Amino acid sequence: MPDTPLRIGTNKMEKSAKIYVAGHRGMVGSAIVRKLHKEGFSNIITKTSKELDLTNQQAVADFFAAEKPEYVFLAAAKVGGIHANNIYRADFIYQNLMIECNVIHQSYVQGVKKLLFLGSSCIYPKNAPQPIKEEYLLTSVLEETNEPYALAKIAGLKMCENYKRQYGCNFISGMPTNLYGPNDNYDLNNSHVLPAILRKFHEAKEANAPSVEIWGTGKPRREFLHVDDLADACLFLMEKYDGLQLVNIGYGEDVSIGELAEIVKKTTGFGGSITNNTSKPDGTMKKLMDSSFLNNLGWKPKIDLETGIQRVYKDVFIDKTEAITLR
Repeated sequence: MPDTPLRIGTNKMEKSAKIYVAGHRGMVGSAIVRKLHKEGFSNIITKTSKELDLTNQQAVADFFAAEKPEYVFLAAAKVGGIHANNIYRADFIYQNLMIECNVIHQSYVQGVKKLLFLGSSCIYPKNAPQPIKEEYLLTSVLEETNEPYALAKIAGLKMCENYKRQYGCNFISGMPTNLYGPNDNYDLNNSHVLPAILRKFHEAKEANAPSVEIWGTGKPRREFLHVDDLADACLFLMEKYDGLQLVNIGYGEDVSIGELAEIVKKTTGFGGSITNNTSKPDGTMKKLMDSSFLNNLGWKPKIDLETGIQRVYKDVFIDKTEAITLR
């Protein structure tokens, strides 16, 4: 049963507070760093994976002992699309478990004031009722293709919950929906659906191709949140929520893959047709998070999907202020 959240304004961070953002080069971590800078926070700690291997227990212990951060945003993770999750199953469960165990435990050891752990909507059962509420966690089986990643993320949020229960640590968890924005991955084999479609349409336009192929029927529905909105929600939760319950972070509305393709077609100016390869699977037909708990705390997203896609397309493909990431 959800506990009662503490009231707004209980954890206002000082602008000079020592804040560690784990995973600052990723899409989520970099958005959090941008948000913190924008809000005037001046003492942000970042380390690349070469500088600090978060899967190395001793290295993480030494880092926390030396730096003693006051606040931690845990956005570091090994991530990928359906193909990568299914092929590199051992890597996904091992690396994510190690990162979480090391960072969360050392946050407890060194007396971190507050930690926000970020998970994923894939923690919920494959056939969860829609929209997905926080209470549906662990009520049924997971999607098989990304089960190792999902199990690791469930372990992370349960660590936060139980370190709070046993030790009184102020560790909380947020579960974002599908994300897009700066520093996304546009590799057609390993990226998520929105960046993959965006790249497909851009390259088709550049090549004057007659059509763009979309996998499946185009009928499955998905929810998308701009990563800058996520960063805004993360700061909101860090400063204004101390509850035990994990918190969904979503946009609140979904679109079909076919509708998404039409938005991207309009954004890119592609003049050809859209075809559906129905020999490819649709996957889950609907996946929408219920973010009413967070909305009732006082946070709502600001960037609508069409505007967000226009921004990304301009930055990545037109102005090229951001390189296309292939990993």
